[in-house]
Amino acid sequence: MPETIEIPIELAHFELPEGVQERLQFLLNRQDSGEALTQPERQEAEGLVELAEFLSLLRLQSQRVMQQG
Repeated sequence: MPETIEIPIELAHFELPEGVQERLQFLLNRQDSGEALTQPERQEAEGLVELAEFLSLLRLQSQRVMQQG
């Protein structure tokens, strides 16, 4: 039997804070322009991308739950 996880409806509107989003964009822009990121910067960017993707999945799931209920 699948396990049920309750997701707060508020997550449908949750986003990365503006400063965090700006930092991620800064790192990605540097990388896209061909500038090499340091190892810590690469790890930071990867972690922020993973966090953004996770939040997107939570938002989508929350929106889906709202549409069903």
